[in-house]
Amino acid sequence: MNLIIVSNRLPVNISIKNDKVILQESIGGLVTGLKSLRIEKYTWIGWPGISIEATKNKINEIKEKLVENNYVPVFLTKREVMNYYYGYCNRTLWPLFHYFPQYTIFKKNFWKYYKKVNEKFLNVLEEFLDENNFIWIHDYHLMLLPKMIRKKYNDASIGFFLHIPFPSYEIFRQIPERKELLEGILGSDLIGFHTYDYVIHFLNSVRRILGYEHEFGHIYLEDRVIKVDSFPMGIDFERFESVHNDIKIKREINRLKKRLGRKKIILSIDRLDYTKGIVQKIKAYEIFLRENPKFKEKILLLLVVAPSRTKIKEYKNLKREIDRLVGEINGKYGTMNWIPIHYIYKSLSINTITSLYKLSDIALITPLRDGMNLISKEYIASRHKNDGVLILSEMAGSSKELTEALIVNPNNEEEIAAAIRIAAEMNKTEQKNRMKIMRERIKRYDIKVWFKDFMEKFNEIKKLQKKLSTRFLTKEIKKKIIEEYKKCSSRLFLLDYDGTLIPFKENPNECYPDMELLEILGKLSNDERNDVVIISGRNRKNMEEFFKDLEIYLVAEHGALIRDKYGTWVEIEHLTTEWKREIREVLEIFVNKTPGSFVEEKEYSLAWHYRKVDPELAATRVYELKHILLNLIMNLNLEILEGNKVIEIKNSGINKGRAAMFFLSKKDYDFILAMGDDVTDEDMFKLLPKDSYTIKIGYEISSAKYNLYSYKDARNLLKKLIIGE
Repeated sequence: MNLIIVSNRLPVNISIKNDKVILQESIGGLVTGLKSLRIEKYTWIGWPGISIEATKNKINEIKEKLVENNYVPVFLTKREVMNYYYGYCNRTLWPLFHYFPQYTIFKKNFWKYYKKVNEKFLNVLEEFLDENNFIWIHDYHLMLLPKMIRKKYNDASIGFFLHIPFPSYEIFRQIPERKELLEGILGSDLIGFHTYDYVIHFLNSVRRILGYEHEFGHIYLEDRVIKVDSFPMGIDFERFESVHNDIKIKREINRLKKRLGRKKIILSIDRLDYTKGIVQKIKAYEIFLRENPKFKEKILLLLVVAPSRTKIKEYKNLKREIDRLVGEINGKYGTMNWIPIHYIYKSLSINTITSLYKLSDIALITPLRDGMNLISKEYIASRHKNDGVLILSEMAGSSKELTEALIVNPNNEEEIAAAIRIAAEMNKTEQKNRMKIMRERIKRYDIKVWFKDFMEKFNEIKKLQKKLSTRFLTKEIKKKIIEEYKKCSSRLFLLDYDGTLIPFKENPNECYPDMELLEILGKLSNDERNDVVIISGRNRKNMEEFFKDLEIYLVAEHGALIRDKYGTWVEIEHLTTEWKREIREVLEIFVNKTPGSFVEEKEYSLAWHYRKVDPELAATRVYELKHILLNLIMNLNLEILEGNKVIEIKNSGINKGRAAMFFLSKKDYDFILAMGDDVTDEDMFKLLPKDSYTIKIGYEISSAKYNLYSYKDARNLLKKLIIGE
């Protein structure tokens, strides 16, 4: 399988100088990480960092130079860059995903261009939409792309990886286009995040906003199952570990030592960004200097800030604040022989950065929020003698792995100051004990293992999809069902209602059959060879109201009551109802403390509905209620039935399987077709004869022989039987 990497930026930047096209390698976690994999065959699609207007009619020449490196450009106009990249990506998604709603701007024009640029990427990708290609989409810039690809080519193999945090539902829900973003990502087969926290936040948002449940990281959509999992991105450990033998690095270290002198060095490397906690760490360093005068002229903070997004107001303001604080602290604490903060505002080469890792005694990495933070891992990998101390923010994704670091709250300046003192005074033995464990961990799960892990999970989900897809009705099986239907003279239809013939609604009492469904059932029942049975958990009043004009059989309350074609109701057996008063009281208590839930009283059962309840609260209440009910019904002839967003208490032994057998005992049928969508239909599927056609609506594995995607497919099958083709 060929790998197609898709990201906002290519691993190179294009510029034009003296009428010549210049390629310059980019530096970044994603680029550095993926290039270190040394994959032999791949294609990388992305923006080359230059606007169409600035290409000076050299687009073809740029394409040719990029193709030599297996790069395929997506060209953007200046307006697209401003509204898509500097707009929606970095003024809407970036601040909100990093928990800075105060910097977030919701603007319709930003969203318009975000969609437009995602479509541009799709247009470039079209020639790669092939079953032999794995399309791996990266980061928040392209969250709509997976679904766009899926709509264009349903069999595409798509992975998506988010390199920034995925926020909690309470934060994410603020985005006006939240549904479109989630649906876009769900076009993927495998969705990856750096930490399990982000996985939970994503699944929670999907459940609350789109209504899709999940099970062990699997989301069952109407047409397929997808997998969501955590993959903490690693680094090229061997490269950073081996730099101590590099002559260029040794020279650079010696040069830096001469410049910085023999002082304990605290290293801080960040891109200019309000998420990195730069201001907070500078203030924390001042607290350290004030409270620990013994370190005067013995320690320094090497503050490296790489310019970033300089066109955005918040970044300009941040730069001014950093400049002011550094000037104040150096003026207040500096001496003729000592500058407390060495401030470097520029992008450094990878050799210089690596040299600083080797040279520094302490790494101060305290982002206010960070998806992973590979700098913390690079620092550890560079410490081949197992010395040095890492101070790490608990808000960085890497903190979940690097638990032996000094973990701090990045908003607590006093705590950071205390950690600096502990790091500065830590003896070599403790340094080595901590560093050795962390180095072994990141060596074990490096960039290669990260990539391998992602690809293995991708292969697993594709195998599961294939396994499940074999259960879905093919054209050949449908043709076989139709042919057998035509030949048979005694035919039985056992059809569930909600979720099978009609979609779910928040209020079950609003699920009236539409004209199309009534017409289908009418035509089926008008054929004297057919016995049509609607077999449901609904009460008899609902069912009579829904189907009063049709001569069909009705089964209410999962089989407690059966009505013949002519309107006469009978009980399968005499059932008790004395138990209802005590159970009703319990259910009413849960209604009172669970907003959105309600109790439905049927003749022989009680149902607690929670479709409109907050999913997190519902999960808690369901657990509590089941525990209480199990104790209450222990010595009674009752059972608990879990349906779709409903818990029902009913008499034991009453189920759809028993109701189905009632009809089979009355007549010999040579054609049986049963359809249902939830757990209540499994008893029916299990008890029907082996030559029956049993069909599960939805993607879940079932006792039924076959699956159909939705109620629409169920109706279409019935229509095909009616017309006989």
